[in-house]
Amino acid sequence: MLAGKRALRVGDQILQELSFVLLDRVTDPRVKGVTVTAVKLSNDLKRARAFFSVIGGQEQVSRAQAGLDSAKGFIKREISLRMSLRHTPEIVFIYDPTLKSGSDMEKLFEKLKSDEPEDDTE
Repeated sequence: MLAGKRALRVGDQILQELSFVLLDRVTDPRVKGVTVTAVKLSNDLKRARAFFSVIGGQEQVSRAQAGLDSAKGFIKREISLRMSLRHTPEIVFIYDPTLKSGSDMEKLFEKLKSDEPEDDTE
């Protein structure tokens, strides 16, 4: 059996449960609009890095980070109640800028497309 295969399966399950908990159970307004993009679990299943994204600027990212860090204990307890693991991993929330950079690139492509002169000669 591959060493990280169980870590991948459990990480995917934690991602699903984490998304549910953030959507339905956490009431902190700083966490509203946060999207969990990935969960990377260590091979010993003791540490989980949860990558999140939020729409907005640096201020919204800082608010979301503070809200997630504040709710970390509650989130860990909710996940432990919903999953049957011997030990619930410690969760660290990390901002994932890939959605923002993808959105920025899409805006740039649209701007380039609108600036491009149309060629009517056929």
